Amino acid sequence: MNDIRPLLRRTAELASEYLESLEDRPVFPQVNADELRRSLGGPLPDGPTEPEEVVERLAAAADPGLVAMGSGRYFGFVIGGALPAALAADWLASAWDQNAGLYVGGPSASVVEQVVRDWVCDLLGLPADASIGFVTGTQMGSVTALAAARFRVLDRAGWDVGRDGLSGAPRVRVLVGEKRHVTIDRALRLLGLGAPEAVAADAQGRMKADALRVALDSHEGPTIVCAQAGEVNTGSFDPFEEIAAATAEHGAWLHVDGAFGLWAAASPQLRGLVRGAERADSWITDAHKWLNVPYDSALVLCADSEAHRAAMATTASYLIQDDSGAVYDQMDWVPEFS
Repeated sequence: MNDIRPLLRRTAELASEYLESLEDRPVFPQVNADELRRSLGGPLPDGPTEPEEVVERLAAAADPGLVAMGSGRYFGFVIGGALPAALAADWLASAWDQNAGLYVGGPSASVVEQVVRDWVCDLLGLPADASIGFVTGTQMGSVTALAAARFRVLDRAGWDVGRDGLSGAPRVRVLVGEKRHVTIDRALRLLGLGAPEAVAADAQGRMKADALRVALDSHEGPTIVCAQAGEVNTGSFDPFEEIAAATAEHGAWLHVDGAFGLWAAASPQLRGLVRGAERADSWITDAHKWLNVPYDSALVLCADSEAHRAAMATTASYLIQDDSGAVYDQMDWVPEFS
């Protein structure tokens, strides 16, 4: 390989120039989509282009269309800027270029994820033996966690969804707060579970525990309850202690969508907001929000690691896997293969 250092140094300069411009540049781009298409597009090149030219042209063409999300003047959505150490580590991860689906593909990456699991469970007061998966965002976190939930509640009803699918299976009822995030609905749709049943919420968007009890009492059979740590419009938290008690009494699976709010558990002043959430069966949260790591990064954790793995794992003769539990194969815990 040719000396790559000049290219990486120039790339670092361009990145630094962008970061230094954040407090002065317009928060939202002053160009339209057609202008960006013209600057970023054009005919497919007939041959190779020098790497330095690729980087220079990309930076110049993309810069006018960048949103200053890392600026203190950006107030759109729930966005976390990347900390310097996280940004630098992200560059290293790209340079290392490990395919960490299997331990043998990237032992350091595998162990890092196990260490993060230990730290996150300690920080958030979650079960120390919870399983973890690293996903792109809490959308895929919910797909993963609710796949585990689907497996477990149907397994309790005597149905193997992994072997027999959903055709002919007992109906899985999913109860959600009236003000849940829309990614819950999409996850359920992707999993073939259909539309959920909405439980009434108060003016702040908190699920009403008494209404949940009424809904649970009205039906027997496989049930999943989705609660929320941080309603996206008000920031409110569902009453987890009451919800956890009700779901446990009815043998339902409790899933907590904590995309940004679950991190309240790390604060002595705020952890009362999530009291009782540790009794859930699964949790999701974004690392690219309060942990301030680059997009995209999120975590899904399950107290029922057996259900988590049963919903996600696969095997093939050419894969070098470890079933002893001594090492961690990431592909066993997420929808991704690589």
